[in-house]
Amino acid sequence: MAGTVVIGAGQAASQLVATLRAEGYDAPIVVVGDEPYPPYQRPPLSKKFLAGELTEDRLYIKPPEFYDQAGATLKLGVSAVAVDRAARTVTLSDGTALGYDSLVFATGSRVRKLTVPGSDLPGIHYLRGIDDVKAIQPHFHAGKRMVVVGGGYIGLETAAVAAKRGLAVTVVEAMERCLQRVTSPLMSDFFQSLHRAEGVVIQTETGVTGFEAAPGGGLLVKTTKGEIACDFVVAGIGILPGQEMAAASGIVCDNGIVVDEFARTSDPDVYAAGDCANLPSKLMGRRLRLESVHNAIEQAKTAALSIAGKPKAYDDVPWFWSDQYDVKLQIAGLSAPGDSVVVRGDPAARKFAAFYLRDGVVAAVDAVNAAPEYMIGRMMIAQKKAVDPARLADLATPMKALMG
Repeated sequence: MAGTVVIGAGQAASQLVATLRAEGYDAPIVVVGDEPYPPYQRPPLSKKFLAGELTEDRLYIKPPEFYDQAGATLKLGVSAVAVDRAARTVTLSDGTALGYDSLVFATGSRVRKLTVPGSDLPGIHYLRGIDDVKAIQPHFHAGKRMVVVGGGYIGLETAAVAAKRGLAVTVVEAMERCLQRVTSPLMSDFFQSLHRAEGVVIQTETGVTGFEAAPGGGLLVKTTKGEIACDFVVAGIGILPGQEMAAASGIVCDNGIVVDEFARTSDPDVYAAGDCANLPSKLMGRRLRLESVHNAIEQAKTAALSIAGKPKAYDDVPWFWSDQYDVKLQIAGLSAPGDSVVVRGDPAARKFAAFYLRDGVVAAVDAVNAAPEYMIGRMMIAQKKAVDPARLADLATPMKALMG
């Protein structure tokens, strides 16, 4: 019996192994990962692991012996290089060919690289894996000058950790505001003010045009508004779905590997889960590619149930989080330009929520240190709840009362 081969050894792969075995699947499982580490959590990389507050072994989703006990083989430090769907084989970089009955792409995503002149100079880093953090940490000391290229969540989380450590931090963002692609001007203003209050310099509407080695060491970051001298750079300008191998094998891809609500691709024996997958969402009313731990876990469960012969459709409210300084941001749903924004609480107190209403119905919520608003907001989104904006904004009205 060939069993299941999983390409990718991250959050989705770990969950897939656990769910397959929990559902009584007893065929062989082989997980292929190009890094030398067992499946690990990525969110702490830009936070506690970068700060040195979390050891490497605590990043692991499951202890390494879990996979042995589950009868799953981890092939680490080796890459899948080709998939032959007709022969049902996966060829690895060491020449091994693995046969499969079911194949799962859990290939995640890869960083979008800078392409301007000098972007291959030493001292320019990305933050996607354990080895990336290990490369940054020797430079991560008080007094060092760091430039963050990109004002998204990864960039701002990295900036927060660095500022707390005592580094001199400059964030360079090409768009009009940080987080512009993912949230409202209200939330962008809040986080920009938060960082500036912590001593971070934020330059928006500033494009990076190149890099040069600085005389005496370090780098010169050339921008549309001048030069910035620094000791090192961390770039966070987005990620791309790991779809290349699936596409090369003839699987339909479109901003990710296209799957149905059961995590099946255009080949009924091939599945995809996590950042690499483009899935349908009835709740959101469109297809989505989600970059979140929750989605990786739930999609992996869905794929495992399909493989085990117990298919169950997946459709859930997307949710995410970000930790910066003493602020915990919890996000549910997906906001869009044109949504009506209702603020509940006081941004100046660092405890509030922004609700996004679409035709009077709650479509998304960004909750800052406001867990009840997040939890009830998530329920409202799932139920497509219409609310009175005035009551929603009124702290005297309990959140639970708005569900009535």
